[in-house]
Amino acid sequence: MDQIVHKFIEVNGLKLHVAEIGNISSPAVVFLHGFPEIWYSWRHQMIAVANAGYRAIAPDFRGYGLSDPSPAIKKLGFSDLVDDVIAIIDSLDINKIFIIAKDFGVRPAFLIALRYPTRVTGVISLGVPHRPFKPRTYHIELPEGFYINRWREPGRAEADFSRFDVKTVLRNIHILFSRSEIPIANENQEIMDIVSPSTPLPSWFTDDNLSAYGALYEKSGLLEPLKVPYRSSEEKYGIEDPVIKNPMLLVVGEKDYFLKFPGVEEFITSGTVKQFASDLEIEYVAEGSHFVQEQFPDKLNQLILAFLHKHS
Repeated sequence: MDQIVHKFIEVNGLKLHVAEIGNISSPAVVFLHGFPEIWYSWRHQMIAVANAGYRAIAPDFRGYGLSDPSPAIKKLGFSDLVDDVIAIIDSLDINKIFIIAKDFGVRPAFLIALRYPTRVTGVISLGVPHRPFKPRTYHIELPEGFYINRWREPGRAEADFSRFDVKTVLRNIHILFSRSEIPIANENQEIMDIVSPSTPLPSWFTDDNLSAYGALYEKSGLLEPLKVPYRSSEEKYGIEDPVIKNPMLLVVGEKDYFLKFPGVEEFITSGTVKQFASDLEIEYVAEGSHFVQEQFPDKLNQLILAFLHKHS
């Protein structure tokens, strides 16, 4: 961890925090986090790829962790995150990258592969398959208490989260998202109340890990990050050909609650996923949760390095 270098890069009028390790002349691997994560969630993978001869780069998205938020007057979308990532690699004088992403971080990863295919050597997605960018209907198909329904509603998550400190909110979300069931609250219950104060952390997530996340989120809090992904889902991207032609690896944790989203598991197992990623490999991780990169770092690192070596 001490070998990881931290810097702030000014792009698009914001100072974004970037963690980095590895030789600057080595092939670059960019890690894109999900919610409620930051660069720190990739610490095991960053060190592994650097030790294998790659340059690992992990930004905090705008509004997350140590990075500046967007101006209050601006409506934030995934395209802003794409522009930020491209500006970061341009500022580092990097022409081509591997991208490793999870959770909502896969959307800017997929968009970069589609908009800048010659700048992407390969893409690794944890848990989320690439599909055409059209409005999802999860919020209609699942009950009102579905966590995304609650967090899309202005003021609802703010009121829920504000009852606790940042560290407690992070604790509760990590517990919820590490389960194999979709977080759904009862009618008169808030999402934070699904988790009992006595519920232990997942075995792979220590109190020290939680403290590190809490400290790194002290600047941003958790309300700014709600804008992306939960309040920007209606964005239009203007993508004419939705097929990713770059080499791609989809790593699926078999206990990831996202597999229970309507249609997701069938989309993968039926092979339909390969209609939208023409050079796709799929690997499954038994017992893997939504946080497979922290839960089984050695297993994931093996899969990542095999893919990187194959396509370098």
